[in-house]
Amino acid sequence: MSGDLEVSALAINVVIPEALRWTDTRRGEAFTLTTLNVRLLPDGHLAVKAYGRPVDGGRGAYVSFPVPDRPELAALVSDAASRAGELWAAHGGLG
Repeated sequence: MSGDLEVSALAINVVIPEALRWTDTRRGEAFTLTTLNVRLLPDGHLAVKAYGRPVDGGRGAYVSFPVPDRPELAALVSDAASRAGELWAAHGGLG
């Protein structure tokens, strides 16, 4: 049956280590990016967006930001995807 199953999405959230965080601006408000949302696309490639909190505090809007093209962030995404694969492969079924 597993060959007949259609999985429509695989996504993980990854905390960005303090040393790798950055600030970006949207609609005049500065955000510190703290989380990556990594998705496995149907073709096997990864897509990633960053999310965070307003620098001035508060919840702010749930707004996505592009991830800068930095080798250390690319390594974080790759390592997180590999670790997620290990965790999924070792799942213990429904608890």
